[in-house]
Amino acid sequence: MTDTNATWRNRSLQAVWHPCTQMKLHGTPDSPRQPLVPIVRADGVWLEDAEGQRYLDGISSWWVNLFGHNHPAIRAALVDQLERLDHVMLAGFTHPPVVELSERLAKLTGLGHAFYGSDGASATEIALKMSAHYWRNAGRAEKCQFVALEGGYHGETVGALGVTDIPLFRTAYAPLLRLAATVPSPDARRATTGQTAEQVAEAAADQLEAWLQAHHQTTAAIIVEPLIQCAAGMVMHHPRYLQRVRALCDQYEVHLVADEIAVGFGRTGTMFAHQQAGIRPDFICLSKGLTGGTLPLSAVLTTDTVYQAFYDEDVARGFLHSHSYTGNPLACRAALATLDLFEQTGILEKNVQTSDQLWAQFAPLTDHPRVHHARRLGMVFAWDVPNRLPDFAKRFAAHALARGAVLRPIGHTVYAMPPYVISEAEGALLAQAALGALEATLAEESAGRPQSTTGVVDGV
Repeated sequence: MTDTNATWRNRSLQAVWHPCTQMKLHGTPDSPRQPLVPIVRADGVWLEDAEGQRYLDGISSWWVNLFGHNHPAIRAALVDQLERLDHVMLAGFTHPPVVELSERLAKLTGLGHAFYGSDGASATEIALKMSAHYWRNAGRAEKCQFVALEGGYHGETVGALGVTDIPLFRTAYAPLLRLAATVPSPDARRATTGQTAEQVAEAAADQLEAWLQAHHQTTAAIIVEPLIQCAAGMVMHHPRYLQRVRALCDQYEVHLVADEIAVGFGRTGTMFAHQQAGIRPDFICLSKGLTGGTLPLSAVLTTDTVYQAFYDEDVARGFLHSHSYTGNPLACRAALATLDLFEQTGILEKNVQTSDQLWAQFAPLTDHPRVHHARRLGMVFAWDVPNRLPDFAKRFAAHALARGAVLRPIGHTVYAMPPYVISEAEGALLAQAALGALEATLAEESAGRPQSTTGVVDGV
């Protein structure tokens, strides 16, 4: 007998602590409130629950899936790798998938000596530690502080939270954190009448320059999400900002860390977002799409200059970071299969047409009288919806789910970030679900209905 949705929901409530979730708001098995959705299989852009209901994955399962779920090429690579080598420690050993992946990432980024973690927050921790330790090895231990952008998000481990400017997280764990300084975001929505996005970027860079003039002697690095600050509400900025940041980092001897965890691997239209500015960072953090959305893996690549500062007989001058599954062969093989798909499918070129197609399908949402600042970059689409509902994101997500789509606004920003393989028909369904969810949510606002009780803490 097949277990039903109710069975899996109840067992999950009894056994699982779900991420970034107020569990009480999901209720209990005896008194359910906002139900969990038990997914038992997935294919392409579709997720399927235990009772056969399908949901279009409009946000790529937290921005990780690129080529669709259960892709046959990635699956075949994993099966083949499992027959060869499942895991071996990377301290004192190596293996073909990690070597080949490191070589290919170096070729793609212009950086080298990939260091591996398990997730995006781990990558942030690695880059920050590596930067500060570099300056210590260089005899400048005073350069151990960091600067980040207003509204930036870089993960939720303690070190990553130190450079994350999301008040909910910072407030809850403030006593544990070593908070970085923050400088204004180059958010293009801040343009005043007659001002361009590039001018907004220049103004924000001027403010960063003033900060670095005063604090560069103690600053190790600035960390930036290139072109899109995703968790801040798909905040987009002009590439000129990255060009200015690169020049300022060179001038003031500060590392530039590019957090490409969410925006890398084609999301913004180029393989990596910073490439649209024609710059090279000192560190690049990669995760999410790295394995095509199949297995957890992150990587940090850096310059030869940074690597050489750790190359010494003294163990204490080496980079002191590890975890048991560093460079896991299965995850690396999935990443290699994902990179193969980029080469074999010409997906970056195809995404230009897919983005145009989706933007046209989203036109009724873009033109809605309550929508402000409709915007897109590559395969990322966003719309701001000013409203009076304190739980707009939760209500919208519930209405979208009822229409067969997974869409979870961030605050009052509705966004879509679907897998690259979404078809024209599937795009039409996603656009219809988004528009229907918006109208249903705004109707509740007009009716003055009480606040809903979805368990997810925020819309990310």
